[in-house]
Amino acid sequence: MELSIILALDVINGAASLFLLCLGLAFIFGMMRIINLAHGEFVMLGAYATVIAANAGVNIWIAMLVVAPVFVGIVGIVVERCLIRFLYGRLVDSMLATWGLSLLIIGIITTLFGNTQQGVPTPLGGFSIGEYRSSYYTLFLLAMALIMMAIVYLVMRHTRFGLVARATMQNPGMAATLGVNPARVYMTTFAIGAAITGLAGGLLAPVSGITPGMGSAYVAKAFISVVGGGAAILSGTLSAASLFGLINQLGAYFTTPVYGEVILFLSAIALIRILPQGISGRFFKGNL
Repeated sequence: MELSIILALDVINGAASLFLLCLGLAFIFGMMRIINLAHGEFVMLGAYATVIAANAGVNIWIAMLVVAPVFVGIVGIVVERCLIRFLYGRLVDSMLATWGLSLLIIGIITTLFGNTQQGVPTPLGGFSIGEYRSSYYTLFLLAMALIMMAIVYLVMRHTRFGLVARATMQNPGMAATLGVNPARVYMTTFAIGAAITGLAGGLLAPVSGITPGMGSAYVAKAFISVVGGGAAILSGTLSAASLFGLINQLGAYFTTPVYGEVILFLSAIALIRILPQGISGRFFKGNL
């Protein structure tokens, strides 16, 4: 019984972590149709911002929840103004440009901080279930995933910005005739997606080794989850993250972590083959 509870907590942790990792990417791709291959590096920047702030004496919660998303959001604004805004509607060009950006960010961080692993302590303690131990931070990640899902839903469905952003993405010409500045909406949307990604990096900093190349460990999972989820930002991402998180954790438990990753990618290939429009394209059409 105790083992089942611990395994369930591991599955919940895997699904919540994957959802947080995917949400920023899904927001940018679902709204703007930009494939950001530097997504993993935005996660890494959020983690490094947390480490640097915490080492400078900033409270760990402020470092994770404020410093990381604000810093990566600012980086997102700079990237959108200097690079992305020239590539709207050019899918292949945007992929190549963001891939080059990812290499640039890795090089800069490696030059500044070296290739050594860094980290911050997990801020919450643990608890025991029989002979097994788990961390309260697992439950905190689940709570943050639910909070972020609620915030994105409320902003996109019940605020003026959400209405303007969705209208601009669907028909920028018509939005411009109504007095909306599409360039500003694009910049804000990309910055919000980057900030969400930075928050994910900050939240994962206490439970992962932080190196300049850490983004590569996350970007593949994030992309297959977004593609597997389909066009819907929330319903697609949540369903895909839950499914793939379950598969990954169970595969790792019954085999090894390496085989768990292999099982995850094979499952993603099968899902995309069966549902080429993703889970939301088949089951959640019209949902956010």
